[in-house]
Amino acid sequence: MTKNRENDNACNFEVFNNFESFFDTSHDLFCIAGYDGYFKRINPAVSKLLEYSHEELFANPINSFVYKNDKEKTNTARNELKSLIPLFDFENRYVTKSGQVVWLLWTSIPVEDEQVIYAVAKNITHKKELEKERTLHLKQLTEINQSFKKLSYSTAHDLRSPVNNITSILELMDISEIKNEETLEFINILKATTDTLKENLNEHFKFLNDKNKNPDSQLEEITLSTTLNEVLASINSLIQNSQATISIDFSRIDQINFNKTYLKSIFLNLITNSIKYAQPNTLSTIAIRSKITNNGTQLIISDNGIGFDLDNVKDKVFGLHQTFNDHADSSGIGLYLVHNHVTNLGGQIMLESQLNMGSTFTITFKD
Repeated sequence: MTKNRENDNACNFEVFNNFESFFDTSHDLFCIAGYDGYFKRINPAVSKLLEYSHEELFANPINSFVYKNDKEKTNTARNELKSLIPLFDFENRYVTKSGQVVWLLWTSIPVEDEQVIYAVAKNITHKKELEKERTLHLKQLTEINQSFKKLSYSTAHDLRSPVNNITSILELMDISEIKNEETLEFINILKATTDTLKENLNEHFKFLNDKNKNPDSQLEEITLSTTLNEVLASINSLIQNSQATISIDFSRIDQINFNKTYLKSIFLNLITNSIKYAQPNTLSTIAIRSKITNNGTQLIISDNGIGFDLDNVKDKVFGLHQTFNDHADSSGIGLYLVHNHVTNLGGQIMLESQLNMGSTFTITFKD
């Protein structure tokens, strides 16, 4: 009997030593606080984080170390603990001896018989800083989006008047007396281009005025070939002057569910970029085709232009105001818009490219 009691005492002593070691070496903050609002016991992690000695921490009320804006809610939480209500996931701030503010996440259990509270806290300061940074970024993005919306609205509104004037002038022109076929062709091209521009502006203006911009409500059945032909007609002069060659193959699929205004913008930006960034002394060749894969319907636009060095710019290609050459018309907006048009409706866009070997943009539409 005596031997068993000795074994039990030895076991209890070992358990106690293990607990002491665990308490002292933990990186989390372990505390035993009295109902009187003072620390009764703390582990070294508390002193290390708050930069006070054990003696200083024991000599002052716990609330004296709490950040001033959190004192009231901390007092409320402590009173709830005294009412035997455990505390889980409670956040508050403490001030270190050097004046730094740290965030702590507490779990606290009251023990009424002993008039103490057992508590453990994690330092979540880094997490809070990341949340603050994320909130700031979201605020900045919201402000940028609002600025772009205002700019788009203003631009669309201001352009409608001169476009309507051009349309009116063209309608008033009597072309029956014009015998020169080249002049007639130019007038017809100008009229077709103006009509397309007017239609695009009206669609854009309608979209900007849409108060219910649910992405799914923007989808409609679109014919790729028809939409592309409208875009090509609007930039016919650019294509002719550049002598660009455009091959089109929508034999695999010609109907998709997407937003027509977005699709026109995608075609317009990628085609004009291909022409704009053609290799010196080389005529631009552009291939546009559709494809059906296991991942969904794809639109693939390739060119033989100057391309990108993806090892250096792959994370920036679709960024706002990112430019990668000294072309006078480079604004860093076109690819940003293309990326947003695709991803806003749940699609994906990928780029394959090499310097002086052209580029291939693969757009996968959401099913």
